[in-house]
Amino acid sequence: MWTSPTLRGLKGQVPGPIPSELYWANVTHGNISPVDVHVSLLGRADLTGEIYRQLRAAIIAGRLRPGDPLPPTRELARRLSVSRGTVAVAYDRLSGEGFVTSRVGAGTFVTGWTARTGPAVSAVHDALRPKPVWGRIPVSTAFTPPARYELRTGLPDVSRFPFQTWRQLMAGELRPAAAGRGEYGDPAGHAALRAAIARHLAVSRGLAVSAAQVTVTTGTQQGLDLIARVLVAPGEVVAVEDPGYRPARWLFESLGLDVIGVPVDRYGLVVDALPGTARLVYTTPSHQYPLGTTMSLPRRTALLEWADRHDAAIIEDDYDSEFRYGGRPIEPLGTLDANGRVVYVGSFSKTMLPTLRIGFLVAPPGLCAALRAAKYVTDWHTSLPAQAALARFIDYGHFARHVRKMRAIYQQRHDLVGQIIAGRLSRHLTPIPSAAGLHVSAIARTASAEEITAVAERALTAGVAVQPLSRFRVTEPARSGLAIGYGAIAAEDIEEGLVRLAAAFGG
Repeated sequence: MWTSPTLRGLKGQVPGPIPSELYWANVTHGNISPVDVHVSLLGRADLTGEIYRQLRAAIIAGRLRPGDPLPPTRELARRLSVSRGTVAVAYDRLSGEGFVTSRVGAGTFVTGWTARTGPAVSAVHDALRPKPVWGRIPVSTAFTPPARYELRTGLPDVSRFPFQTWRQLMAGELRPAAAGRGEYGDPAGHAALRAAIARHLAVSRGLAVSAAQVTVTTGTQQGLDLIARVLVAPGEVVAVEDPGYRPARWLFESLGLDVIGVPVDRYGLVVDALPGTARLVYTTPSHQYPLGTTMSLPRRTALLEWADRHDAAIIEDDYDSEFRYGGRPIEPLGTLDANGRVVYVGSFSKTMLPTLRIGFLVAPPGLCAALRAAKYVTDWHTSLPAQAALARFIDYGHFARHVRKMRAIYQQRHDLVGQIIAGRLSRHLTPIPSAAGLHVSAIARTASAEEITAVAERALTAGVAVQPLSRFRVTEPARSGLAIGYGAIAAEDIEEGLVRLAAAFGG
């Protein structure tokens, strides 16, 4: 909004001038809608000069773009509590230097040649320094442009999502009647969505939980953050799978926790290798990420017994459990947990859309109040319209239908990838048996971890994106192999992508 030379509604005197800035909102670029800007005249003597200089600086920096209309002189003068002539002189100077042009009956507009292409350079000294941990955390490349043959893990096929149905549900939540009075919501989540998630887990995963035990989160990552905030203090030990899901490890490290990697074998997390000092264990038992193995029942029982003996908590990330293609369904750890040691975490990123950013956690009743408070101080609540739309999406049966449809599609791709690895790539890779999820992992027969990394780099130059297993190591020696995803690649492209991958091996 326009700012006058004095700040109304504030007690006391403003100490010194406010830095010259321009802000704009509600812009119709290149049209006749005037740009809403802020010009500061506090403590300034040369009012015409200040208006001229601040507008000129914004144009040169590209903050005011070619074609943007400036406000009428009469309106700007009224907002700044100056004479119209003061503003008109500033506009005339800008026009004389070619920064703006005036059209009778239309207004004053920024000209095209004045805009800079680069961002404005800040004159502020870089005095603040982040904690060292942030220099060790690389940001995910999941949002980078996809490769021609996209074989990275964790990427679903969004082209099959029922967008029309979702748009209708979202539109229904963005009407005034649905928005209510515009008040904030319960940090634990929309009541209908919490109930829908509890019913879904009871039917699909055999978890008998109440809606009160469900906390809606902004994805799995926030769920892990809330649990760690509630249960452990800086300096305490958290055990994670090695190899494993790296963002979980980095999150725990950023909270000041001592993260220790624990090896994984064909039966899942090696319980005997858990450090006795661990207060929290993070595991993906139904479909270990990235190896794809399933934790055996004896190993699950041993993990729960270990947690009881050491008074520790277990985070169960039920990664990709919805997409299972063979064998008996694997029940979550929570169905075996008699003492309330397990906090169950899930999300809708793989089953629906990664951009949706809605997840959930299910906790023992004694943790629910603390988790609700942690959610409140973190971001208050996840988007309410999206939560309400998702509740209806689940209740109306759309979610179950979509998962069934995608399970059949992904199974076809899963089987095709397995066949090609067992055929054309068999000289180089041995697949790890897996009957779930959106990727297959394979161990290199002879190549070292460093050589596999070089293979992945050569494949990328040929348009094929895959991930070396070495990327997922924590402290254990790096595994030599590849994780090959099939969620985001069409079935008809898989063979050509893997042919190119084989060529990157040299045959």
